Amino acid sequence: MPRVVDYDDALAAAMRDGDEAALASVIHRYTAYAGTIVRSIVGGRLTEADEKEILADVFYTLWKNRQKIREGKLKAYLGSIARSRALDALRSAGEAAYLEEDAVELPVSGPEDEAVRKEAYAALMKALDSLPEPDRAIFIRHYYYYQKTGLIAEQLGINVKTVQTKLLRGRETLRRILEEGGYFIE
Repeated sequence: MPRVVDYDDALAAAMRDGDEAALASVIHRYTAYAGTIVRSIVGGRLTEADEKEILADVFYTLWKNRQKIREGKLKAYLGSIARSRALDALRSAGEAAYLEEDAVELPVSGPEDEAVRKEAYAALMKALDSLPEPDRAIFIRHYYYYQKTGLIAEQLGINVKTVQTKLLRGRETLRRILEEGGYFIE
């Protein structure tokens, strides 16, 4: 039986071969997706023109790094670029990206603590992986992609209050796991 090629994988392969029409197809297909990530992170703290510039930079960066797109990962890679470019733009504008005040904190004070930082990051990832689905997905969408609870609820087909409850319980679970590992400070 012949192998079915995923449309995104075909686009990624064509881009790796230098096909600018494939990039145009990706732009057409994923502008709304990347724009949603950018807007959710920027959150009105930059102008609409800035948001458009960030979005253009997202696709420029995708094109420049097209050789790095792994099979089955085009959308995720694009989302990662959008997140990074939006956060970079906020930092350049002197704005801070923020998490809620009661988010998990890791006790790492400076660059000299790189080994501790890596260990703490590994502990956080292990704790995050311990969350059941869809709790893990909700947590990542909210804290990594900065999606609003209403959007998460809509996309996952669940109630907004359920999303909020899962975020609260997720934070409590991560806090407990990290405290047990000695990584949480009040």
